[in-house]
Amino acid sequence: MIHIDGSLGEGGGQIVRSSLALSLVTGRPFTIENLRGRREKPGLARQHLTAVRAAAQIGGAEIEGDQVGSRSITFRPNKLEAGEYKFAIGTAGSTTLVLQTVLPALLITNGPSRITLEGGTHNHRAPSFDFLTKAYLPLVNRMGAKVTCELRRRGFYPVGGGRFVVTVEPTNALTGFDLLERGAPGKRRATAILSQLPEHIGRRELDYIANNTNWPPEALRLELITDGFGTGNALILEVESQFVTEVFTGIGRRGVPAEEVADEPLQEMQDYLTAGVPVGYHLADQLMLPLGIAAWQSGRGGRFRTLPLTSHSTTHMDILRKFLNCHITSESDLHAATVSICPAV
Repeated sequence: MIHIDGSLGEGGGQIVRSSLALSLVTGRPFTIENLRGRREKPGLARQHLTAVRAAAQIGGAEIEGDQVGSRSITFRPNKLEAGEYKFAIGTAGSTTLVLQTVLPALLITNGPSRITLEGGTHNHRAPSFDFLTKAYLPLVNRMGAKVTCELRRRGFYPVGGGRFVVTVEPTNALTGFDLLERGAPGKRRATAILSQLPEHIGRRELDYIANNTNWPPEALRLELITDGFGTGNALILEVESQFVTEVFTGIGRRGVPAEEVADEPLQEMQDYLTAGVPVGYHLADQLMLPLGIAAWQSGRGGRFRTLPLTSHSTTHMDILRKFLNCHITSESDLHAATVSICPAV
């Protein structure tokens, strides 16, 4: 039994999700105490509970503490089962975070799977659906699996109602790779998405991007959603390069001006471009887990260059070390870090 302090490092939901994913992959049970101990409202929220129960369903697991507000959880996996699954959060909680909990195990099961997820698809402080499909999954597919997503409906806070379907063709063993350079620059795009909100909000966001970059008018697009369950707004910035695509997302919130919504992903994107690295802050955090599994499973992990590591990423590294027999290191300077994940010697 692996024992984990849920207030470790950044002390948030990533500790729960990564522990669930790695427990399913390795078959190792765990207990978390002080769950989400550094959050204003500690304990399991509904989206975390959905992730726990989704992992239990896929892994035939026994669980203790699976209720909203629980400050501790024990998870004992049994046998992974590929198949058809549906996970509905019941709120606007992030569907992409639930998917990233169960996807690693489904990448290495003995058959294909199909997952339908319902809830929020574009959430503040969570990977957007666009990040999932354009930045993260292309790198996962590079490791030998084949994962495709079909968006049925976008979902925003507080109503939710989003839905997408994921198909997974697994591989016998994930194989890692090195991602040390971006390669030649490609297209740049900005998309302002509006659901049941005035069009001028999206126009102001796109104008802000145009005024702070040299992007041509054809790189700026307004997407108006007519079939959404409620109001919502997201601004998606895409940076294509030869070896990687990065996605930066701003989410509209009540009382936050459109220009401020646009400035958040713009600043993150500019930091990324200035650093000259291929992997941004959020993608670095997401990429560690499949590369760690690859190192543990096939003996071929990988390396990538990113910006200086956040506490979120260093906490994630600590969780990986607890479950996997692999060696994870980082070498940093003022502007960048190189993360290496390889089998333990």
